[in-house]
Amino acid sequence: MRNLTFLGLSFNLLQGNLPIPSFGVEYFVVSNNKFNGHISSSFCNASSLVILNLSHNNLSGHIPKCLVALPYLESLDLHTNNFVGSIPNNFSKSNSLQSLHLNNNQFEGVLPLSLTHCKQLEVLDVGENTINDEFSNWLEGLLELEILILRGNKFYGAIYISNTKHPFPKLRIFYVSNNCFEGSLPTTYIKEFKGMMNVDYVATNPDYMETNHSYQESVMVTLKGVELELVRIITTFTSIDLSNNIFDGEIPQVIGELHSLKGLNLSHNKITGPIPQSFANLTNLESLDLSSNMLKGKIPLALANLNFLEVLNLSQNQLVGKIPRGKQFDTFLNDSYEQNLGLCEFPLSKACNHDEGKLPQPTSSSNDKFGFGWKPVAMGYACGMVFGILIGQVVFLIGKPKGLVRIFQARPKKQAKKKKKTKKELVQIKGE
Repeated sequence: MRNLTFLGLSFNLLQGNLPIPSFGVEYFVVSNNKFNGHISSSFCNASSLVILNLSHNNLSGHIPKCLVALPYLESLDLHTNNFVGSIPNNFSKSNSLQSLHLNNNQFEGVLPLSLTHCKQLEVLDVGENTINDEFSNWLEGLLELEILILRGNKFYGAIYISNTKHPFPKLRIFYVSNNCFEGSLPTTYIKEFKGMMNVDYVATNPDYMETNHSYQESVMVTLKGVELELVRIITTFTSIDLSNNIFDGEIPQVIGELHSLKGLNLSHNKITGPIPQSFANLTNLESLDLSSNMLKGKIPLALANLNFLEVLNLSQNQLVGKIPRGKQFDTFLNDSYEQNLGLCEFPLSKACNHDEGKLPQPTSSSNDKFGFGWKPVAMGYACGMVFGILIGQVVFLIGKPKGLVRIFQARPKKQAKKKKKTKKELVQIKGE
């Protein structure tokens, strides 16, 4: 056993305490078992370790500080266990770390500043923990970083750039969902995502991420709305997930320059404004989720030309007008557009009017054809009623005004005299 350099025991039913690797072991992979207990500090005696994968077990406790200081360690994978406490802050300046998977544990505290020493780091996944920290913009100095996953923690505040000239030039997966980030979307960073701008067409033999020792990386991603583990990370996979935060403002047009982007999720924020016309340039996009925001305006017709789009969710916004038709858009159902009261046409049952999207104009009724409507009539009626009440009060207080009495009683008296005269004439006629 002294000459053993490779030990792979993954996907078994092994349980109990972790076996401790001997001094010369370089590859120690025991993932997907039922090991429990703590990581013994004796692990640090295996100073030749290059690959250490303890993921998908029932391990707990703190990580020994010496573990992250091993000089030849290229990949440390501890995800999906029950580790607690803070992430050690003693990453050495001479470390060889290329990937660090600490996701799906119970780590707390802040991201350790000594991670800046990991100049070769390509994958950093600390998702689904309870880390409580601002966005660590010093991470932008890790120029080899391709995958940054911070989702499902307690990160807060705005995401802003520091003084780095070209931050994150190789970044291809950027997940910061389910946190408390706020302010505008990180436009300055997005402008520098060069790794998402160049379209790498899939060759006959696709390229996968691996360490210097041909160890292939895996990572938890959200693909077309479904969370899964990519056992092998293809280098052409690019995705951004900023969902479930408190981002506001408009969607930056520059996102349309990320030509190789396959997945974009900005849902459950407070984003306003229109859907950018530049989204029509995302010709490799397979999944787009903009739901549960405050987006306005019409859906750009050019989005119907996105031939690879399989998942679309624009629900719970304030979009209006006719839904584009053709190609992929003809495959999307009602739930892609629900709770947008101004949208119409297929697949919705609501038909579009010719004036759809315009402000309603005042209408005139048939009573207005003579130049007046119900409002002037109502005003005249009200004024007349008030005048009548006032006259009534005057009569009640001062009695019958003589002028009015003369006017209204003059005619009845003349009529009475005429009636008497007519009666007398009738008597004379009878006498004759």
